[in-house]
Amino acid sequence: MDRQQEQESDNSSEVAYLREDQLRAQHHRPPAIDDAIKIGESTARVAMLKFCEAIINTFKEQYLRDPTTDDLARLLAENKERGFPGMIGSLDCMHWRWDACPVVWRGQYNGRYGYPTLILETAASQDLWIWHAFFGMPGTNNDVTVLDYSPLFNRYMDGTAPPIEYEVNGRQYNLPYYLTDGIYPKHAVFMQAKNNPVTAKERAFTTLQEACRKDIERAFGVLQQKWRILAMPARMRKTSDLLRVMTTCIILHNMIVEDECGHNLPVWTPPIEENQNFPEHEQSVEDVRLLYRIRMGRIRNSETNVRLCDDLINHQWMRSGGENI
Repeated sequence: MDRQQEQESDNSSEVAYLREDQLRAQHHRPPAIDDAIKIGESTARVAMLKFCEAIINTFKEQYLRDPTTDDLARLLAENKERGFPGMIGSLDCMHWRWDACPVVWRGQYNGRYGYPTLILETAASQDLWIWHAFFGMPGTNNDVTVLDYSPLFNRYMDGTAPPIEYEVNGRQYNLPYYLTDGIYPKHAVFMQAKNNPVTAKERAFTTLQEACRKDIERAFGVLQQKWRILAMPARMRKTSDLLRVMTTCIILHNMIVEDECGHNLPVWTPPIEENQNFPEHEQSVEDVRLLYRIRMGRIRNSETNVRLCDDLINHQWMRSGGENI
């Protein structure tokens, strides 16, 4: 009899715990959260934002940094082994539902999903480290529009990006590239899969490109799985608060990636004006505009994209044991 009572008590406890977990998962019911953590909703929100601010101020420079020279060397070596020399990651966008969007803004933020969203543009590597994050564009934009406002290539445009050189199929290149889906333009810094692969070489290239590009999809999935707040509709009204939450989640995500992957990297130290290639003399406005047009032309060069794609197809075909046709 005692054992039966103990078993019933254990079962009731399990049901109670399960009920509490379900209430916590229901993001639209703040009283359940109040009962669990014993503080008010507004107090919990203020405490969370202060925590986010502390994380960003302390760790952003290290865990949300642009790739350094050593980082780029490691990324290039890893991706060369995968069959994509010169590739430094995969690029894509995800949407975060925003239920607390003000009514007057809903027309601007209502995208293809039928509800307001905010867009996160991200570049990630094979180990799921997020190297670039640009957040806050309204959900009515597509990936190309977000790219127009993104700071992804600011370092290259400023002339402060580390120089990169690599060889593909006997040809030299000096611009790294990201794997993307078909919506991105055919620029020198993007590499898409073949839309209608015909030959065996093109089919093999498309299969490998799509497989490697899943790195960014995996990064999105892990990010939302570890930080459930990103998988739930956002309930804060200020976009600045949402930006702090998103930035904090990405920093903590990269901390976990560093701990789990164990690259045996040296202790990180802040770079001291690394690769500052500014000329000693003061540049005129005309010179700056000319450099800007030249660099933008290199980035948007579609001929380089086509040539690089052909070289990658032949490189991967020869690497897999095929004959160069």
